[in-house]
Amino acid sequence: MITHVSRPDLPTLQPTRPEATLFAEPPTVTRGPAPEQPPRVYDSRRDQSPSLVLLVIIATLGILAYAGFLLDPASRGDWLPYAMVITAELVLISQALLSMWTILSGTYDPRDFAFHNAKGALFRPRDVRRDGLSDDPARWPMYLETAGNPSAQASVDVFITTYGESVEAIRKTVTAAVAMHGEHLTWILDDGRSDEVRDLAGELGARYVRRLSSGGAKAGNVNHALAISKGQFFAIFDADFVPKPEFLIETVPFFSDEHVAFVQTPQTYGNLHNVISRGAGYMQSVFYRFIQPGRNRFNAAFCVGTNVIFRRSAIDEVGGIYTDSKSEDVWTSLMLHEAGWRTIYIPMVLAVGDAPDTVEAYTKQQLRWATGGFEILLSHNPLSRKRRLTLDQRVQYLVTAAFYLSGLCPLLLLLVPPLEIYFELRPMNLSTTVVTWMLYYAGFYVMQIVLAFYTMGSFRWETLMLATASFPIYVAALFNVITGKEQRWSATGDRSRASSPFNFMIAQVLFFVFLLLTSAVAISRDLDNGVLTLATAWNVTNTVILGSFVGAAMREARLLKRESRRARVGSMRPAATRTDALTTGVTA
Repeated sequence: MITHVSRPDLPTLQPTRPEATLFAEPPTVTRGPAPEQPPRVYDSRRDQSPSLVLLVIIATLGILAYAGFLLDPASRGDWLPYAMVITAELVLISQALLSMWTILSGTYDPRDFAFHNAKGALFRPRDVRRDGLSDDPARWPMYLETAGNPSAQASVDVFITTYGESVEAIRKTVTAAVAMHGEHLTWILDDGRSDEVRDLAGELGARYVRRLSSGGAKAGNVNHALAISKGQFFAIFDADFVPKPEFLIETVPFFSDEHVAFVQTPQTYGNLHNVISRGAGYMQSVFYRFIQPGRNRFNAAFCVGTNVIFRRSAIDEVGGIYTDSKSEDVWTSLMLHEAGWRTIYIPMVLAVGDAPDTVEAYTKQQLRWATGGFEILLSHNPLSRKRRLTLDQRVQYLVTAAFYLSGLCPLLLLLVPPLEIYFELRPMNLSTTVVTWMLYYAGFYVMQIVLAFYTMGSFRWETLMLATASFPIYVAALFNVITGKEQRWSATGDRSRASSPFNFMIAQVLFFVFLLLTSAVAISRDLDNGVLTLATAWNVTNTVILGSFVGAAMREARLLKRESRRARVGSMRPAATRTDALTTGVTA
């Protein structure tokens, strides 16, 4: 069943003065609140300061020195642990070097003269005043000057995809989407089939779409909406990402270049309130601040599924949003690049959402993303001659697809100390002193921590914790791709079926118990020998890191039980009230 709620005239908005760059003659507004702050912009020139470039170069030299040390035959110890260390570290080193290269390429700014010219002509102030819309920026017609049509009015659909998220979260997103500056239609694409969400759409002035089935997951939901909408451009927001009023103003002008397929903006999070959400959020911050801007230079910026606006004709050319993978965003980007389209990423915060803040949400998100990466690596290798990509695009997609291989590396490195503790198998030659090893090791890892301090303001231990504890997720993703196992779609913000975090981290708990016992054995051995070994220190460190993840899960489980108990008490209270009323002869 497809249900449409006709969009009524939008309620009158409190007037805000538009930016001077929007109008040559901005409409006069004499009342209303103070102007909103402009959207936060990461200045690429600041991020690419000489100090950062110097640190990146030093870190690169440290990486190369560490690689040389590992590959030196004089450093080689026993074959099994040495092979494990070499395999893991070479994957990490390759990823680090290519990331450094991408970061150093991030000085390119896609906001060129054509963009600013199109932005300046986006609105026509005289028409706005004539039609009495000065106080209603959500209804200002947008005009996009292109070579083929210098005065075409741009039509935009805004899709909000929902699948079980809370009505409160959806309300915030829809309210903000409807109020975005520039004329557009807002649609709620409800695969959760909620009557509450349907009523909410009517209340807020959005159109509502409900499919008969959930085929194709989120991609199928969007493709279905494209079949019944007509906008030249369409934006996509997840249900928990609240757009800012300036979203269309800052993205639509890029489409004056008829080769642009989509404009992607970063995912920024406003719920960094616990260990999981902080770790998940900080893990992505470097990607959005430094990696994605660098991809602009290679025309390899890819879609991340939300906070993005597409050109409909580009998506039509590649057969719609890609539906054969749960990672429809990166696959759709790949299809567009192979078809010769241009993509743009702007490091401007234009929507704020929720990071996964539970073990379940984080696990499902990473499993979905990693599965998409491994699918590209194993079934659509970017280096194949069949791919219609430039050399730079091939390299960037290879880095993207192989990124989750680095998530498997902690598994190998966690097993190295126990091999020494139980079997006296060492990765390094006994002639290599601990000081020598640590100097080379510091050149690789310490410099990356220094970079984190410089770029993020501090070293985020939560990121280290999640990076170490996530290897079972990536093993499962690789297994799914190799065996062809279908992954069930689940929205990150879906809270309708909350489960104990320990249902999703059995492997981590078993590894923690194993490392804890191994640490006890190692400490007892070192006390008997009167010397602390590197293997013991390494294993204890790994135990503490995994233990912090288990501790976070225990806190989450206690909170979940408390909320469940509160919900049961709340559901019992009305029944008790009705019973009391009957026994006392009182009727409501």
